[in-house]
Amino acid sequence: MAIPFCAAAKNLAQKKQIRLSSSNVSSLKPYFQLARPANIVTAIADILAGMTIAQFVFEPAPNSAYWLIPATIGLYGGGVVMNDVFDAQLDAIERPERPIPSGKVSVQAAAILGVSLLLLGVLAAAQFSILSAEIAFTVAILAVVYDRFAKHSAFWGPLTMGLCRGGNLLLGMSAVEPSLSEWGWVALVPIAYIGAITLISQDEVHGGKRRSLYIAASLYTTVHAVQFLVALQQGNAPLAFLLIALHAWLVGRPLWIAIQNPIGPNIGKAVKSGVLSLIVMDASWCVVFGNWPLALGVLLLLPLSIRLARIFAVT
Repeated sequence: MAIPFCAAAKNLAQKKQIRLSSSNVSSLKPYFQLARPANIVTAIADILAGMTIAQFVFEPAPNSAYWLIPATIGLYGGGVVMNDVFDAQLDAIERPERPIPSGKVSVQAAAILGVSLLLLGVLAAAQFSILSAEIAFTVAILAVVYDRFAKHSAFWGPLTMGLCRGGNLLLGMSAVEPSLSEWGWVALVPIAYIGAITLISQDEVHGGKRRSLYIAASLYTTVHAVQFLVALQQGNAPLAFLLIALHAWLVGRPLWIAIQNPIGPNIGKAVKSGVLSLIVMDASWCVVFGNWPLALGVLLLLPLSIRLARIFAVT
């Protein structure tokens, strides 16, 4: 009888361990929700696009420039966590399902997580260069300014968030510092793009006005036009056009639906599409500057981001 008893005890211990493991995962999930993992994947794509624009030579061997990837993970994750910290009272009314108002994460714990991620982002960038650390620090400050002060402004909100994303592209370009003087202006493109998404998102809860959506559409069009003109200059227009057209369709279709019927759910879909499609825009930059193999690699981040978006909220 000893053997069956031992086997039963072992099975019971294994089941208990599985329950404990599941419990630990469940307790961590709200913290992952705060950090918006699907969005973080798009930030990684920004870094890869920036490095491509800078003509960085990607090699399998260790390179300190790859510290820029954990840097952007920290910066983006910290920025969106702090967004929920500052919005805790508003979310209690408009987004009660979010981790903080639902009571799954305390404001204090979220604040510690957000600040820690921002600091880790700056420190990771410093592992490559002082310039990268300075850019990362600027992005961190801009993220907090957006979260705390600028977000609800029709002008400063889109501009500040756009500057964050433009800074992220510059962070990638800092992998080859001389490139910043020649191609640093390209950071204006994600400023326009994120400005468009931010304009759309301002009316996500209660529905929006068509005027803001039309402005967003014009900003999207400007982004695609600039990318195509640079592709022409670089001699990579045919292949780049395919990805630019794909990106235009991905962001344009849900935006057009929102323009036709600017209710909250339609606007939310337009925002989600705009955020996730950043990966396609970054892949387009890779093709624009002649690195189509990396463009394919960046595109592979899209299904990962979509998968994560089904588990964790994007907005």
